[in-house]
Amino acid sequence: MSSVSPKLLPATPSATNSPMMIGDLLEAGVRMAGDNQIVYRDQSRHSYKRFQERVHQLAHTLTEQGVKAGDVVAILDWDSHRYLECFFAIPMIGAVLHTVNVRLAPEQIHYTMEHADDVFVIVHEDFVSLLEPLADKLPLVRGYLLCQEHITESVDTSLPLVGEFEDLLSQQPVQYAFPSFDENAVATLFYTTGTTGNPKGVFFTHRQLVLHTMGEASAFQAPGFELLNRDKVYMPITPMFHVHAWGVPYTATLLGATQVYPGRYEPDMLVKLLVNEKVDFSHCVPTLLNMVVSADVIASKQVDLSGWKVLVGGSALTGAAKQACRCRSSS
Repeated sequence: MSSVSPKLLPATPSATNSPMMIGDLLEAGVRMAGDNQIVYRDQSRHSYKRFQERVHQLAHTLTEQGVKAGDVVAILDWDSHRYLECFFAIPMIGAVLHTVNVRLAPEQIHYTMEHADDVFVIVHEDFVSLLEPLADKLPLVRGYLLCQEHITESVDTSLPLVGEFEDLLSQQPVQYAFPSFDENAVATLFYTTGTTGNPKGVFFTHRQLVLHTMGEASAFQAPGFELLNRDKVYMPITPMFHVHAWGVPYTATLLGATQVYPGRYEPDMLVKLLVNEKVDFSHCVPTLLNMVVSADVIASKQVDLSGWKVLVGGSALTGAAKQACRCRSSS
């Protein structure tokens, strides 16, 4: 390959070359969102401004627990507002977010957490029993932060819990002085199971995630087929541990869209949120789409999903599934 010598514009003394950081996506989204909200099931909703404050409070919480730049923090949770906050707070303090695939076998979950060198774990109460027999095999983990749906109920566990997510967040300031660092720093980590042998770790840097988000935002705003903007309501039905739910939560945040997180995937709850929150856009694999369109309330033609757009990936829809979607959207 021949070399070339393009003309370069010298930088002025006052010029800066700002790095591409995940925190910039959050800042832009808060400015864009207006009165839009982050919704979790039928349990909570708050503004983008409050979302930003909670990210800052989570950063304080993690720092108090000794999490520092370069540390790997694992999360085992359903799709939630907490998960979205982890998408930002953990990388923004310079740590690495490990999105654990909760659908793996216990021995594979142990393998990924040990291989990742996780030092701290955020865990939903539904997955406590899964981690209890693994704790002694994860000597690097210094503590577990519990996520509860109803904090008035106690959880009996042998895990060395440092506290409950909402309780610890509520004790923290709403401003955190996030550090600046290289945009090529690792931000997230997940493990792919699409290969033979043990799961393989895949890293993403801040720069990679920002570029992916910008590209996805452009694609989702194609003229005549606009899927996502600040006036849309978005709900993922792709697990957030699966490649950041295809990166769409980052894109939805950048654009300031209303975001709805359904928690555990239950057909009735998904349909309830689709209808009550007037969801415009989701994404999922065919199995989950079929679960939604086969729900009793939809099969009985009590609701109309004709305004709901769905991006399907992973595999092609079967002919029967396509027909079911057509019937449900035209009822």
